[in-house]
Amino acid sequence: MEVKPKPVQRKPLEWFNLKGKRVGFWAYVVMRLSAVGLVLYLFLHLVILSQLAVGPAAWDNFVALAKSPAVLLLDVVLIIGILAHGLNGIRLTLIGFGLGVPRQKLMLWIGLILTLVFGVLSALAIFAETK
Repeated sequence: MEVKPKPVQRKPLEWFNLKGKRVGFWAYVVMRLSAVGLVLYLFLHLVILSQLAVGPAAWDNFVALAKSPAVLLLDVVLIIGILAHGLNGIRLTLIGFGLGVPRQKLMLWIGLILTLVFGVLSALAIFAETK
């Protein structure tokens, strides 16, 4: 006699219950949010590049805006998103190939540390140029 597992029934509001979530869940969330952010940035980037077709005056106005502290902060957020998404993707690829499976949590923490270190270094480099 075969016993079929009963599907877990969850109410939609229970999806947002963060109690008891593990590190892997947060890696999943960061991966998805960074992917959405990078796709939105890609479209924004294409819109900005279309300013080249308008003419030099429009481009000069954009360059002035791009040098503002708020936009430079968004550049730092972009770099952190790229690092988080890319390093987590490398970790998932290695796990998919069966490499480092017992050390996946360690690889996640190493990726997080590298993201923070390179994010801070990027912020220092970006804001050092504005002085």
